[in-house]
Amino acid sequence: MMGGGDVDMFKSHPRIDIVAMCDVDENHLNHGLSKVPGARGYRDWREMLEKEGDAIDSVNVTVPDHMHAIISLAALRRGKHVYCQKPMAHDVAGCRAMATLAAKSGLVTQLGTQHASGIGDQLAVHFLRQKVIGEIKRVILCSNRPGAEAYRQAGPRPANGDPVPAQFDWNLWTGVAPERPYANRVYHPGQWRSWQDFGTGWSGDIGCHIFSAIWKGLGFTAPTTVSARVQESWKNDPARRADTWPQSNHITWIFPGTELTGSGDVTVEWFDGEFQPPEEFKAIARENGIQQFPPEGAMVIGSEGSLLLPHGSGPQLFPREKYRTIERPQLKGPTHHHRFIDACLGGAPTESDFVSTGPMAETILLGTVAMRTPDTVLEWDAAKLCFPRHPAADALLRHPARKGWEYDLGA
Repeated sequence: MMGGGDVDMFKSHPRIDIVAMCDVDENHLNHGLSKVPGARGYRDWREMLEKEGDAIDSVNVTVPDHMHAIISLAALRRGKHVYCQKPMAHDVAGCRAMATLAAKSGLVTQLGTQHASGIGDQLAVHFLRQKVIGEIKRVILCSNRPGAEAYRQAGPRPANGDPVPAQFDWNLWTGVAPERPYANRVYHPGQWRSWQDFGTGWSGDIGCHIFSAIWKGLGFTAPTTVSARVQESWKNDPARRADTWPQSNHITWIFPGTELTGSGDVTVEWFDGEFQPPEEFKAIARENGIQQFPPEGAMVIGSEGSLLLPHGSGPQLFPREKYRTIERPQLKGPTHHHRFIDACLGGAPTESDFVSTGPMAETILLGTVAMRTPDTVLEWDAAKLCFPRHPAADALLRHPARKGWEYDLGA
């Protein structure tokens, strides 16, 4: 779905020529090639990079999370600009490596947080930076989308494998992840996010979208601590804890204050599944005419008012009467994909380059570490990339690659 959508968005730009396409599923590859007559098709991304050489200028990485870092790093090391889907990488260490190499290379990069280039997110960033609601006291992020349970498999993994379809290369799809038998419609095409080896759970999938405007608007760099509560049924099941992500999470990060938040620390919380946003936030929304709190979005409470940013929509300021006549700047620009192409051609910088969004992606994925060590406050040293008081958690910062697929994360 995302790969096809990216192809459509990129090919709509008048100054791009899609010359090669790769997919481990031949049916998907042929569908993609039908959109771009003349493009060369590959099953193995390594062969594509090797054979195409200087014939390509940029690479779009729209694959399961566990393969983001190895492909993106390989492309950057070959001097290719990179557009990569969120959450940037499968692990915190992968995000740090991608951001570090992007900074050293000077190449154009873009994280697939497409709403970041939209008017709604940009307007929210503007209001926060202008201190329209005063100094920030508390932030919540939530994703309680109805029907999301279909994408949150509880496991266990199938005891026996199924025959691999002829058109599908299971070995290439598994890539850096540990080997396991193929199971029909359990991992590919749409359920891989539920499994720790391949995805990053619900917060990893949606978190970068929800956090993006808040992160930029408040000038965060890294949290000092992270902790998580998870559903009891997952926490008390060793088999599920070893293989899947919890289906409900409440993650809490503590950030040092910035010039936009005042001197005190700022608490940011994430809610999904059975964990719902606090009643005080819902009450503010109801007082301003919103009876049903948005299932996905962010809400920021300041010293002078509040800002609600439903996912995919524009910001709402409360109390409504106080902000009824506030000036809203006219914000308009290219789409996220077109912004990337324009930047590759020497235009304005991208909205979500790896260097600036890397720390945000790291923060989201620190939540996946906290999920696996629930009910524990983990102190985070971003400069040293470790948990000084919880060294056992350091092992969760990088998922080891299986034999034959090892790759270098750099310094």
